[in-house]
Order: sequence, then structure tokens, then C-alpha cells
Amino acid sequence: MKRLLTLSFISLLFLWAGTLYAGGKPQISLHGKPLTLMGTALQKGQPLPALSLPDSGLTMTDLQSFKGKVTIISIVPSIDTKVCEQQTHILSEENGGLDPTVRLVTISRDLPFAQKRFAEAAKINNILFLSDYRDGGFGAATGLMIQENRLLARAVLVLDKEGVIRHLEIVPDLGQLPDMKKAFQRAGTL
Repeated sequence: MKRLLTLSFISLLFLWAGTLYAGGKPQISLHGKPLTLMGTALQKGQPLPALSLPDSGLTMTDLQSFKGKVTIISIVPSIDTKVCEQQTHILSEENGGLDPTVRLVTISRDLPFAQKRFAEAAKINNILFLSDYRDGGFGAATGLMIQENRLLARAVLVLDKEGVIRHLEIVPDLGQLPDMKKAFQRAGTL
């Protein structure tokens, strides 16, 4: 009987853990509606996948080129939403003076032209904007592509000078901001 209770308890723990990380992937939602992440999940201690994304001038940027400088990558579904706009302004304006020494990057599925228009209108010139509009390769390679709408999940990453992920936060609800201060603090220690 005791063994049966222990096995039942362990089964419940796995069931509970599965609701948070089904298949090893974080569970996210939009205003309580569950969403499905596709691709290979990112892990702390691993480098970013080797791929290139276009910047707002359509110049391809190799993500491996981030090596040599601590990098904060803010990932947003679309810069045309209030929460994404707020997250991008926090990265640009409230980074605690990190911008001269830390590379700041925003990645979204927006077209590069929309990213450029946004940056110019917001007078943001200290962030490198990269777009995953072409084939969603970044979203698939990082496990951040949302199956239901083909946008990216909201997240923030900190890479060390070797390009290894040292901080990773995937926000459980797309309507919430990540803890950008925590990301800034982690970047400041690298």
C-alpha cells in the first residue's frame, strides 16, 4: 500500500510538472488561453543556434557574431503592440547604463521596414533590430515559435562574451513583461 501511495504521489508530481513543461518546453498563454511552442527549446549554458537574421536595413547578421561582447536579446511577438513597445523602451532607456558596453538586440517577426519605422519614430538608436520574418528559422531553432499565430514568444536572453546563454526567461503569458532588471543585473556581472 505504501509503495502504491508513493508511486501515485510521484505520478502526480510528473503530471504537475508536465503542465508547466510539457515535453520539456515551457507552457505559455495569451490572457489564459494556452499556446503551443514549436522547435527545439533553448537551454541555459548552450550557445545560440548558428543562423543569420536581417537587420532593419536588410543586412544579414550572423548570431555567432555576438561573441566577444555581452549581449542582451529581447524577443517580442510584434513591436506594434503596447507590451512589446514597452519592453523595447525598457531595453533601450532603462538598462542602467549598460548600453555602451553591452550589445542590445531586439528580435521579432515584424518586417525589417516596420522595425526601422518603429526605431526612428521612438528615437531608439542603441538597439540592433533583427527580423525573423523570412522563414521563422530563429523561432524554430530556439523553441520560441508559437504554433497558433507564428509569432515569437516573449523572452529575454543574456549571452556571455563567448555567446553562451547565461540568463533565460520565457514569459508565461504574452501580455506580461519579462523581468528586464534581472536580465540587466545578470549582464552586469558578466
